[in-house]
Parts: sequence; C-alpha cells; structure tokens
Amino acid sequence: MRLLNDEHDAVDLRTTPVHLGLGSRAKPIEGFAWNPEVLRAYGAAAAADGAEGRMVMIFDGDGPGDHWERHPAGDELVVCLSGSVTVIRDMDGVRDHVRLRPGEATVNPAGAWHVVDMAGPTSILTITAGLGTDHHPRTDTHPSEHTGTPDADTR
Repeated sequence: MRLLNDEHDAVDLRTTPVHLGLGSRAKPIEGFAWNPEVLRAYGAAAAADGAEGRMVMIFDGDGPGDHWERHPAGDELVVCLSGSVTVIRDMDGVRDHVRLRPGEATVNPAGAWHVVDMAGPTSILTITAGLGTDHHPRTDTHPSEHTGTPDADTR
C-alpha cells in the first residue's frame, strides 16, 4: 500500500480510494485492502494530515450492513449514487434513519455510530475522516450501556 503522488490516469474508486490531504492534495491509495496490515500502513502514510485527512471511496452492495462504525476525527459524507440506502445513526442512544435515493446525501457527525443498509443493488460514495475509525460487529443484541457501542438492529 502506498499513496501515489503524481497519478493522472483514471482511478476506479471501487478498488483504489483517494486520500484527500493537507494542501488540497489528492493521492490515490495503491494496493488498498480492508485488512489490519494495510489499514495500519494507510494510517502511517496519511498521519501527517491528522484529523484533516479524508478517504474517498465508492462501495457497491445489497442488503444490511454487517458492522457499525464511527469516525471520531470528523464528519463523514455519504452520497447515494444508485439504488436506495438507509443510514442508521446512533447518537448518544438516540437512533435516526435517513433514506437516500440517487443524488441525495447525508452527513454522519463526528463520533456518531452508524451502519448502512442497501435496498437492492446500490452504490454509495463516501468521504470519510479515517483517523481513529472504530468498527463494531452488528449483532442482534441491545446496545451496550457500558461502552455506548450500538449493536442492535432496530429496523
């Protein structure tokens, strides 16, 4: 995994996210994958941007999300490109559901746990503050009062 400095060819945001950093720099992330080793390498490569760094990526899917996540370093923008998506947020134990159709977007506030459910084949674009992102598996139990971690499906 490495950040490319001078990439001018087309980039497929489904496989190669782009890191937006300080100085309005945009750098494709070559060799990105959702595994701990690559995520650590990305964190190290983007560390100088701190809380201002953002990752831009497209996700395709169908069905309920399998994990909750939150981004303590900053807000996340979720844009529906095709299909229909429901973003479920848990902010201090209060849940809200935002349904998005193509062209619509919502902002997940910094620190808010959220999960994305896609109704049929759907594509979303996300602009995410990656520093310090937390993940928690989605289960059938109620939210933990000890950690504030939402883990219930409230649909």
